Amino acid sequence: MLRDKTVAFLGAGSMAESMISGIVQIGSIPAERIYVTNRSNQLRLEEMNHVYGVHAVHQDALPYEEVDFFILAMKPQGAAEALDALKDKIRVDQVVISVLAGISTEFMENHLQLGQQVVRLMPNTSSMIRESATALCPGRHTAMDNVIAVKELLGCMGKVFLIEEEHMDIFTGIAGSGPAYFYYLMEHMEHAGVKKGMDEAMVREIVAQTILGAAKMIMVNDETPASLREKVTSPNGTTASGLDALRKNNGGRAISQAIHHAAKRSKELNDEMAVAYSKSTNLPRVMGNFSTIKGRCLS
Repeated sequence: MLRDKTVAFLGAGSMAESMISGIVQIGSIPAERIYVTNRSNQLRLEEMNHVYGVHAVHQDALPYEEVDFFILAMKPQGAAEALDALKDKIRVDQVVISVLAGISTEFMENHLQLGQQVVRLMPNTSSMIRESATALCPGRHTAMDNVIAVKELLGCMGKVFLIEEEHMDIFTGIAGSGPAYFYYLMEHMEHAGVKKGMDEAMVREIVAQTILGAAKMIMVNDETPASLREKVTSPNGTTASGLDALRKNNGGRAISQAIHHAAKRSKELNDEMAVAYSKSTNLPRVMGNFSTIKGRCLS
């Protein structure tokens, strides 16, 4: 479905590179049909060309008419300028995709021509190893065949979940920020082992394997995390003692609070961007809707 598609990355940072690397490795789109550009770092563009064989060009040299997917991968602060520059250069059947935090589909649509197809994504840092949990949220005018194509394109990053935009903030709190919570947990598990005399490198590997195994148990079973936890918890055993300590120290509440605080900050960032846009244009905010996709699921 993607072999004849052309994609252009506006921005050449780490997220763009992780996506390009995955696309090239999987071969979903040939390298010669991938373009990457940035505002001023020519050395970075030359590096991308040398490593991945993609076209690394100045933005003015992009073949706008030929591109199927434009992926916004610059800093969020540059999104409005990039969208404004695209507005008069592309057709409504071309898809503008954002991987930028805080950039809503409404924000993109308001900066582009009426009827423009847009998609908002929220990957996490595990995209670097093609194990991201990525949220996909289409705009009001995006055709389902393009939603399916974008989902297939994102296969280079990991697993993709089609969600409604109202859930993007909580998704960010769970999956966007989630890897950091696990790293924090791993830090403390590692410190506990080192404090008792274990080799640091060895205990780090032990912790990583333990978390990997637990994650795989969830992925290959139909059982809930609670059910699996109960199965490995013998009365008065070591696991029961450890879990009791977590409860007494509000471990579960701490995890929930981390997710909700991250989700709250995600909403704040999105609202700040929307308010700044409204003030600069004197336009009222128009809430997007997802009636065209609600209830439909991509397998």
